[in-house]
Amino acid sequence: MFAGIGIIVLLIMVFGGFALTGGALGPVMEAIPHEMLIIGGAALGATITGNSMHELKLLGGGFAKIFKGPRHTKQDHVDAIILTTRLMKLLRSEGPVALESHVAEPRSSNIFAEFPRLLANHPLIDLICDTLTLIVVSSGTLEVHAVEEVMDNAMKNHFHEMHEPQHALTNLADSLPALGIVAAVLGIVKTMGSIDKPPAILGGMIGSALVGTFMGVLLAYGVVSPLAGRLKQVLEADEQIFNAVKQVLIASLHGWPQPLVVESARSGLGHAVRPGLSELLDALRGK
Repeated sequence: MFAGIGIIVLLIMVFGGFALTGGALGPVMEAIPHEMLIIGGAALGATITGNSMHELKLLGGGFAKIFKGPRHTKQDHVDAIILTTRLMKLLRSEGPVALESHVAEPRSSNIFAEFPRLLANHPLIDLICDTLTLIVVSSGTLEVHAVEEVMDNAMKNHFHEMHEPQHALTNLADSLPALGIVAAVLGIVKTMGSIDKPPAILGGMIGSALVGTFMGVLLAYGVVSPLAGRLKQVLEADEQIFNAVKQVLIASLHGWPQPLVVESARSGLGHAVRPGLSELLDALRGK
């Protein structure tokens, strides 16, 4: 929501300020559709050229994330810690055989069924189940640092894919000023072909050409680059729940007491989604 508000404020302040200082908006508005056809078309073509269909789909999803914000709420992070803690408690108390059915078919598990929002996050559930499956099939013979390394590698690959739309937007922002210059140069070429026209007409044509440079810079630094920055913030917020799950699993494998396991996961969360320690312990006790 704030991204949309920010863009509206940007446009009002730029064009409103121009008009208040005596600028004529008419010629600018007349030139924008033609310049945007060139700049926008070139930007679209460059984006298609530089990405596969998979990345283009991710880019479309990235725009949705920008305006929706982070995927998971504070309660989701609490639930993730509770879910992982309960699974590790089951492993310790009843052994790998009791845990196997839950991690093999999480959507049929009565434990996972209590957390439907988490079940919708397939990469998160896969991280939990794949890690616990390794522990189950190894009958507890895996070294903790090896499990952590496997989890780090899985998370690294997932986060890299998550950030591809942000990188695409950043590249687009970097290219827009140059594409604006392309539109401006074409406008100048058009003007030079009408050099015999009166000065008033030539002035208008030159002004229209310069609108291309203006739009390229405005879109790059006023719209696309801030959108890329916002997407980065959202994606980094979405990563926190993975790190919390990892911390619970690794700390539990180290044999830490439950309060310390929970605190190690809780303390790594951002303030916006971090529950209080007492609140989290009460939730674990079912209060």
